[in-house]
Amino acid sequence: MTAETVTSRPAADVRPPLSPTAARHLATVERIAYGAAGLTAAIGPATDLWQLHAAALGTGAGVLCRLWTRAREDDAARLLTASYKALPVLGLSTAYGAGLVVQGTSWWEVAVSVAVALGSAVALPLTRSRGVRRAAENLPAEVAAQQLPDEEDYGPGYLGDLARHWAAAPASGSTRLAHLRQYRPDAPDFEAVILAPPGEAVPGSLDERAVAAVFDVPEGAVQLAPVPGHGPGRIAVQVAPAEFLARKDRGAPADDLAALWEARVSSPRGIAPGVQLVGHRFEAGRIVLRAEAPDTELLHLPRLQLARALGVEDPELLMVETDGMAQAVITIYADHPLLTVREATPDDLRMGKDGRIAIGLRHDGRPARWPLYDPELGALTDLLVGAPGSGKSVTLLTLIAAERISGVVSVVADAQDGMSLPEAEGRVFHFGAGQAESAATLAAFSAIASYRQQESAARGWGSFVLGKPWRLAILTMDEINRMIAEDAGTPKPFRKWVAGMLGAGQITWRKVGMGVRIAGQSIHLEDLGDSEKIRANAKQGTTWLGRVNSSMTRSMASDMTTGTVEITPVPKYFGVSGAAELEAAWSGKEAPTGPTTAGTAWMIQSGQPYMSRVWRAVKERRTYPGLISLMESEPLVDFTPEEAAVFREAYDEALTIALALLDGWDGKGAVPGAADEEHQEPTGGTAAAAPSRVPAPPASARTLRDDVLDALAAGPMRTREIRQAVGVGTEGGPASGSVDNTLSKLAEAGLVARVGHGVWARTDQPDPS
Repeated sequence: MTAETVTSRPAADVRPPLSPTAARHLATVERIAYGAAGLTAAIGPATDLWQLHAAALGTGAGVLCRLWTRAREDDAARLLTASYKALPVLGLSTAYGAGLVVQGTSWWEVAVSVAVALGSAVALPLTRSRGVRRAAENLPAEVAAQQLPDEEDYGPGYLGDLARHWAAAPASGSTRLAHLRQYRPDAPDFEAVILAPPGEAVPGSLDERAVAAVFDVPEGAVQLAPVPGHGPGRIAVQVAPAEFLARKDRGAPADDLAALWEARVSSPRGIAPGVQLVGHRFEAGRIVLRAEAPDTELLHLPRLQLARALGVEDPELLMVETDGMAQAVITIYADHPLLTVREATPDDLRMGKDGRIAIGLRHDGRPARWPLYDPELGALTDLLVGAPGSGKSVTLLTLIAAERISGVVSVVADAQDGMSLPEAEGRVFHFGAGQAESAATLAAFSAIASYRQQESAARGWGSFVLGKPWRLAILTMDEINRMIAEDAGTPKPFRKWVAGMLGAGQITWRKVGMGVRIAGQSIHLEDLGDSEKIRANAKQGTTWLGRVNSSMTRSMASDMTTGTVEITPVPKYFGVSGAAELEAAWSGKEAPTGPTTAGTAWMIQSGQPYMSRVWRAVKERRTYPGLISLMESEPLVDFTPEEAAVFREAYDEALTIALALLDGWDGKGAVPGAADEEHQEPTGGTAAAAPSRVPAPPASARTLRDDVLDALAAGPMRTREIRQAVGVGTEGGPASGSVDNTLSKLAEAGLVARVGHGVWARTDQPDPS
């Protein structure tokens, strides 16, 4: 099929015929108009109203000029219809003119006007001309060609001819062909989208056989598929007769794919020996594969190597999802599937019975679900990591809007002085802006958790039930690295106090319906105050890993996943692959840029990562009005009066402590700036807020590094003995991996040395060997 062979049906119906009801109403109006015009033509010439004379004669002259224009167009159909509609006006105008010329009023003047009006009322030329069907076969070929739509209706060239051909085909009905794209200028292969009228579905009769008949191609050259993210009103279609004939010559595509997989993936020299291709399907714009590891073996499919093996130049077009053991689904896209997403609706953000909301889209068009609450586990710990411009703030704001829509109490702390989440201020229960205010917000939230725990223990409750008597509450802490990272510039006692509150909250908060969402630019332990609990507990909730500046993305998230899927860095732009960068370097040209990937991230849940993108948000005047509207679509959600009182009291106390710690207080003695009767020095020298549910700051800002060195002060120890000495395996103790990492860093710093197999000693001790 070529562009020359595509023909179009003449546009026989320039205007659709009227419905019977509309035709009756228009006919009534038209008859009344003719009656009035006939009466005017009979009486008007006898009057002295020159304005009436001019209007009557001018109308006739105008219609005559219009008729002359139609005659010059050499369009028989349009001239016929125009003449039919012009007869009443010309007849009445002529009768009016004759009455003006003849002196007096003769009976025939009135008779002619009445006759023309009656004839027009019977003929109804205006009404019936709208229903006249001008059959193309009864017109000359050149006239039919002139009735085709203008070039701008369908576009020029081959793609425009395709759209005309589809509109002309009886099988297409009221649908139209849109978003056409030709693969190569030297081949007729193309893809498009079949659009039904608004509110309607594409007819089921439009199957591969019907489309193949429209374009006169083999049935095997046509493929239909749903459009991801849309309903039955859109169907993607691919018509590729040239590729179909080529496949017949060289064999089926499945054979080619199986051979490629066997040679480069599953063979002994492939990237995943023994991993078999057990299923596949071709869809519009993508290929979906299913793979399985051999018996007794775990699946491992490195994403970059797989893209290389399958000849995919841009690895962002290849997605891998696994069951964590042996099965995998690989999807290869023609274009990035997350290039465009829509804005969120209240229904998207309303929590379901399973505690989940739709935060955006997965790469395959399915909703990306985010649990605000787990009916089995209770409240959750979430972790969001992303560099500036990665879409982290939009994701947080979307989650905060979902909390308000779902009846969840939102507490927000923004360590960047409120600049990161300004839309949340005034639209949540509490908004803490700044480092001291964020720490005080965390302490006050922890105080409510202590209040709930005491009340639950007094009543014998062992679990949390939504709304009975307390609401689900979630604390969002943004820019956490500014508070607890080693290079944040904050004093060590302040960092340890904040990290300690976060770590302690991981143990009990979920049991009383209080979750926490931590957001920052890194998830290295050093940037999380050496708190292993923060990352460990995030495995129960959701980890959102967006574009980061660090080159250690895989190692940062290695303990968050099952390890069967390779997490690769999210690029800054869509469509800018390493191949494009390489070509730019080779040619000496500027590297291309594309649409930003803001909001695109790896979503990690239950150890399984997948690519997703949050709902789109449009920024206007430095804020997001769409997200603000979503927040304000439901009333503000508050704590109970008792909880609110606890929060306010604890916040005031904790703010004094936070400001003192940031000002250099070491946690010993009375809190500077606090009343003596409120903060007395307790036994042991640690300040305690009284009365208080506020966690006290540490008397000494000790780290795991200090504990390891203290343990080795007694002499050389084995690794397992060091772990036991620092509390590995106890409640609140560090993880074994953290101890091993600390030993490695101390060895690099020259503070400890390995003096035997698994035996360590301090280098400042005499003769550590």
